Amino acid sequence: MSNTTLSGLPLTRRGVLTAVTAAAAAHTILRPSQASATRRRHAYDVIVVGAGFAGITAARDLRRKGLRVLILEARNRIGGRTWTSTFQGEQVEMGGVWVDPMQTHVWQEIEDQGIGLVADPEADRALFPTATGFGYFSPEEAFGRQGELLTQFCEQAPQVFSDPTDPMAQADVLRLVDSYSIRDRLNAMGLSTLDEKWLSGATGGLGGGSDRGAYTQFLHWWALCNYNAEQYYGINTFRPAGGMTGLAQAILNEAAADLRLNSPVRSITDNGREVTVRTRAGMSYTASSVVVAVPVNVWNTIDFAPGLSLQRRRASSETFGVPGAQKFWLRLRTSLGNTYVHTPDGYPVDTLVPIKQLADSQLMVGFSNDRRLNVNNVAQVERAVRLVVPDARVLAVKGQNWGADPYARGGWSFRRPGQLTGLLDAIQRPQGRISFATSDIASGWSGYVEGAIESGLRAAEQVTHYAFR
Repeated sequence: MSNTTLSGLPLTRRGVLTAVTAAAAAHTILRPSQASATRRRHAYDVIVVGAGFAGITAARDLRRKGLRVLILEARNRIGGRTWTSTFQGEQVEMGGVWVDPMQTHVWQEIEDQGIGLVADPEADRALFPTATGFGYFSPEEAFGRQGELLTQFCEQAPQVFSDPTDPMAQADVLRLVDSYSIRDRLNAMGLSTLDEKWLSGATGGLGGGSDRGAYTQFLHWWALCNYNAEQYYGINTFRPAGGMTGLAQAILNEAAADLRLNSPVRSITDNGREVTVRTRAGMSYTASSVVVAVPVNVWNTIDFAPGLSLQRRRASSETFGVPGAQKFWLRLRTSLGNTYVHTPDGYPVDTLVPIKQLADSQLMVGFSNDRRLNVNNVAQVERAVRLVVPDARVLAVKGQNWGADPYARGGWSFRRPGQLTGLLDAIQRPQGRISFATSDIASGWSGYVEGAIESGLRAAEQVTHYAFR
């Protein structure tokens, strides 16, 4: 891997076909709040629930407006579905990781913070399905053919998403296809058995399976990549050199907000004049407004009074974050070498991406949507990998089951059929003095840190007018 600065990026990048989502943080600096121009009887003007990128972005924006902010975070770390850790002596990301120049908010953030970048290496070859199992291909052959299939799969994207930053710009056209699942689109294409294997894992695997994921979610990502296969492959190439932890901490430092870790929220009550937040430990805080910056899948675990809107309850029950999403790092001894591994929809391991050649093995990162797979069990991971790479020997593994995380209940966001046209606009709006922020409900890069930052900025703007009353 090579360290790279923003001014020296290569013009051509090839990443991987795994759009993930979410990770980062471990160490936190607690900063005392400072007096604002709008002093009240409350200790805080705004309470932010959740210290992921959406929450800390909202907190910083509110602080810049002179408001006093408290952040309540359920975990013992910041970052939400981003989390920088170590494995076998290497820095690794257990959740969201990649950034790209097309993601303007996060890219500008990295530039402003003076944070370097690491460019993940390109694979020397690819292991893709064949008529009889799996076979090796050159990257040009594998991604060239798969790119053609993806282009065909997404041929409606320019009409459905003429402006990718405003997904409802072509609402009438969008409604015609938003009810389709990825499986519906695959079935309509009349693909050969082999072509479907090449395409299904690249589309359905991202959404928790072809039957779960919305066709329009994939179209939206494709549109954000300028309807272009090369740019789509490239979005998962660059990551902050100090990890997502470093980036999140830098934003938090600028927020200068009070932070309470290990403070899961039990209830949020809006009486029309102020909002009271109570933690499971019995602590109570009151402010003029609240930003709820936790994943959609978690909304139903908090008691709201008045209750959540019907659309929000439905969104949380249906899930936006992929419920079975798992990410794992493994030290693998095999003849595989520097090879990108792609499997069809339905395999316990969706993708294996080579990261670094170690002295006696290969460091790889994998993704799975199989809830039966224990991604921290060496034997289970080895059996799953051997379905594709028969001589694989897993020496060590470290994984994160985001679906089992009580404060995530799923991984990267991938909408289900009908949610874009039926829910997104309603759940982006405030509910009384409460606003909501999460990458799940971003208008643009949902499922990426970019989407979390976008959503945090919007929520901060929504609640500001209450704080100044």
